[in-house]
Amino acid sequence: MTSDLADSAAPSAIGAAALSGFDRRSAIDAVRLRIGMAISLGLLKPGERLPDQQEVALGLSVSPITARRALASLAEQGVVVRRRGRGGGTFVADEPPREVLRELTASPAESQQVHRLVDRRLLFECAVTHYAAVNATAEQLEELERLTAEMAAAANWSDYHQADERFHRLVAAASGLGSALEAYNETLAELYAYFIPYPIGLLRKSNRDHIALVAALQAGNVTAAVEVSRRHVDILHRTMFMGLAAGPHG
Repeated sequence: MTSDLADSAAPSAIGAAALSGFDRRSAIDAVRLRIGMAISLGLLKPGERLPDQQEVALGLSVSPITARRALASLAEQGVVVRRRGRGGGTFVADEPPREVLRELTASPAESQQVHRLVDRRLLFECAVTHYAAVNATAEQLEELERLTAEMAAAANWSDYHQADERFHRLVAAASGLGSALEAYNETLAELYAYFIPYPIGLLRKSNRDHIALVAALQAGNVTAAVEVSRRHVDILHRTMFMGLAAGPHG
């Protein structure tokens, strides 16, 4: 990924006070917080249409009923509005209540946890990429390339996130590391639980890393592939996951 995304993400806006204690929240409240934070940070704009409930669920890796109840709660509080009929759907309110958005915050403790998850994933990602450059099959490389095209054409953050998750899990599978991948997949799932909606234009820019990674894997260039993955995790999660710009990273 290039510095464009990091520069555009305004990391200073993601303060320590805006993060948090998901483990103590219900799944519905966690979704409310993730959408609320995206609105507070300007990642979701007033009047912007959200994907449908099923897509919100897939994009945030939650059940459809959790997404439905979270959106209903946000609608009741005036954070989003629902419109019926042709051209209807769920939209960010033109003026979401500031007091409600202030409530959709959390403690700095969760930020520290995410930092630890990122550090763990950084190690895992470099390892699986190394072995994928050695062991990936032609069929796996073809599918990875197809997924980069799918991300480039993604219409919204939900579509992108779903393809992104399949991409990284396939890189891991291509490593051939067998049961050792369980720890990688668990860490990836934990990190995706912090994903918040993000402008599709900036997500597409982050896809440049995926394209570069596939090229390195196709060439069997271990050093180049590992460096792409290292940079991707180090930069992407500083800007794409909640709280990573807040506090020390080490």
